[in-house]
Amino acid sequence: MSRPGPPSRTTAVRPGPGDAAPAGHRRFLIRGQLRRPLALTVADLRERWPQRRAAVVFDCATNGPRHHTFEGPLLREVIDAAGPAFDARRRKDRSRYLLAVTGGDGHHAVLSWAELDADFGDAPVLLATAMDGRALDEAGSQLVVPSDRCGARYISALTGIWFGTCALPELPHDLSPGRGVGRF
Repeated sequence: MSRPGPPSRTTAVRPGPGDAAPAGHRRFLIRGQLRRPLALTVADLRERWPQRRAAVVFDCATNGPRHHTFEGPLLREVIDAAGPAFDARRRKDRSRYLLAVTGGDGHHAVLSWAELDADFGDAPVLLATAMDGRALDEAGSQLVVPSDRCGARYISALTGIWFGTCALPELPHDLSPGRGVGRF
């Protein structure tokens, strides 16, 4: 039986005058079914979007509980700026979209847009610009999923985020709509 970790706390923060970092560090791409794909650095994330703070605890299988504080913009707000190619007025259209996030070590994770969307899960997922008070400009941004008890979806040194829908798998003929669907 797994125990949920302590709840995370996410609060808004404002960058201070000493938070500026030199430009030109790691850049990652946000692409896919978007009107305005983006190439961003940690400094871009810090300067262009409001910063949030999340105090998180995740249970590391090998090292036990880890306590960290992250700062950065909400992933939802960054994707909104890229112009998702869905009809925002249609909830069912929005609920079909996925995000595949990749890190510098090849680690990747998938999230659903519905997890992030304020009309659905409203999860405060961050693109971290700082961890435990240290800027991530040189290391690269990190995906932070404060509600996860396990840290497996914390992706370091982001290299890319793909946003879009996936084609549905083709159903075998005997499971096509109206022919046995729902009977497994």
